[in-house]
Amino acid sequence: MRITVSGLPGSGTTSLSRYLAERHNFTMISAGEVFRQCAKEHNMELAEFGRLAEQDPAFDKMIDARQKEIAESKDNIIVEGRLSGWMVDKADLKIWLFAPIECRLERIVFRDQIADLETAKKITLEREHCEAVRYRQYYEIEIGDLSIYHIILNTQHWGINDLGAIVDTAIARLTAPKNAA
Repeated sequence: MRITVSGLPGSGTTSLSRYLAERHNFTMISAGEVFRQCAKEHNMELAEFGRLAEQDPAFDKMIDARQKEIAESKDNIIVEGRLSGWMVDKADLKIWLFAPIECRLERIVFRDQIADLETAKKITLEREHCEAVRYRQYYEIEIGDLSIYHIILNTQHWGINDLGAIVDTAIARLTAPKNAA
């Protein structure tokens, strides 16, 4: 089984992916963590590294190609990332996580230890704009097009165990013998 989990920053993609990987004993790969690690290795903030990636497509394309290659060569894998639903053609389950900007910003302030909501908003909106431009330029993908996803979940009102239970049910239905459905 191959599952993709996508969403905007702070929507909970990493948390849900970790839950699913642990619960189902799947391998997890995360584009966001790879991107954050690359920014750190270059001693850059995320937005600054995003601008660099915008100027040099090699950064994004390397991360995307590697993620796709790993996803297509393994079974029982969770592929977490903004474009994973678009990149992993043969995914059995494609999930998009949504949360209002205010909710996402609170999570980002906590996760990334940003001083305040206004700073987080500036950084996040710049990052989202930068990414959307790159996705359009590199792959002709409109990140707001959710038509490829099997499940879209609003994470504002659901805890990780509740979200996980919803996806656990979908996985159970997908893996059930056809005559038992």
